[in-house]
Amino acid sequence: MYREYRHGAPVPSSRSLPCCSFAIRSDRGFIRQDKPREAAMSDDTLIDAAIAVRTRAYAPYSRFLVGAALHDADGHLFIGCNTENAAYPEGICAEGGAISAMVAAGGRRIADLVICGGGDRPCAPCGGCRQKIREFGAPGLRIRMVNPSGDVLLVRTLAELLPDAFGPEDLGAA
Repeated sequence: MYREYRHGAPVPSSRSLPCCSFAIRSDRGFIRQDKPREAAMSDDTLIDAAIAVRTRAYAPYSRFLVGAALHDADGHLFIGCNTENAAYPEGICAEGGAISAMVAAGGRRIADLVICGGGDRPCAPCGGCRQKIREFGAPGLRIRMVNPSGDVLLVRTLAELLPDAFGPEDLGAA
């Protein structure tokens, strides 16, 4: 039912990362896909990655597990999961983790984003994550919210989630 992944965390075999054996490597908490999106990445791959990384979330206080997967403008895949801390405001959201992994690998533009929460209510990004997504995403960026079964519960653009957003161009940086 489960197979061991490189870090030793079990990943459900029914929703494992499809191109894991040849295209995705794990490096200290993030996964990067090395093949261009056209060659090896589908919408299902992004959804599957968000579902799989959700199982690795560290949420001993809220028990609210979240996974996020994105691909950058070059087609590389990055994941993140929420990581809680006993000092509550010091936790990390899944979206922020995936964005940090992308930036650490040299990416600067989010092309697509999937967020997986629990249950049948969409897990929308918090206000802080919306602003982080805005830093690296265009207003038309599609953000899909899915459940652990892979059902798409809600699709919104960044402009819908964060209208009239403040961004790099407001500081003369774009």
